[in-house]
Amino acid sequence: MTEQGLKQGTARDRGDTKQRYNTPPSPSPRDDKTTMVWGAIKNAIGLGNPLDSLPEGPTRLPDYFPLEPKGCEKPSQKLFKCLSREATEKARDMERVGFHKSHFPDVVVGPLDPKAAEAVANDPENPEFPKPGDNPLDECRLFIANYMKCCDRNLKQKRNRLLQETVRVQEEYRYQGPTASAEE
Repeated sequence: MTEQGLKQGTARDRGDTKQRYNTPPSPSPRDDKTTMVWGAIKNAIGLGNPLDSLPEGPTRLPDYFPLEPKGCEKPSQKLFKCLSREATEKARDMERVGFHKSHFPDVVVGPLDPKAAEAVANDPENPEFPKPGDNPLDECRLFIANYMKCCDRNLKQKRNRLLQETVRVQEEYRYQGPTASAEE
């Protein structure tokens, strides 16, 4: 070695910590790719549990609920069908026996069908009758999870971005409420 080479030394001799042999080994990119591939396969086949993605607490519809993004037609239609059938039937049963909640604080909730309320009071353990704390959306919990999973993935795509934009309705098309006409 030359004299100049001895003075400079190697990066290791100088204590250069940015060299590749002083850094911890990084995970191989292949591990990440195989994990992603297996995750995609499980999602495509349906092996993953979609209920794990739902938040804890009562079942709620997402803020973007009535949207039907391209690519989510099947989960959307299944959810809409469940809401129009099973969830609506359960909500009507709860209204009939007086277990529903009012949206307005000054409205007193009572049973719409006194005979049905009496039947529930006589046999509260019957699984066919609604319970006081039931949530009608629990009937569609799996469909809500699938809908949310699909929408969270597809609403980010360029073709569906228009669905989340807020638009302003022109004044002449806005609902004015009941108005008395000048002819009367």
